[in-house]
Amino acid sequence: MKKRLTLRNVVILVLLCIFSVSFIRQEIAMRHLKIEIQEKSGELDKLKEKNERLKDEVQGTKTDDYSEKMARERLGSIKPGEKAVISSEKK
Repeated sequence: MKKRLTLRNVVILVLLCIFSVSFIRQEIAMRHLKIEIQEKSGELDKLKEKNERLKDEVQGTKTDDYSEKMARERLGSIKPGEKAVISSEKK
């Protein structure tokens, strides 16, 4: 007994192929998105760490010790009783 290829069977076969191709494309797209999410999560973690370091640095600049250090380095300030030393080296 031979099975005939009827129009109904052809339509079902074509629809199955279309659904299969669509499913495979969606799976590939989802894998790409998962990889991208993982990459972005890694970047986010690095940025959070950098943000914490910068917050700590900002907090450190609000101290009197830091202000004094910057005044000495950048402006050449000295405390009473100290002697200024001038270096002949250029940076």
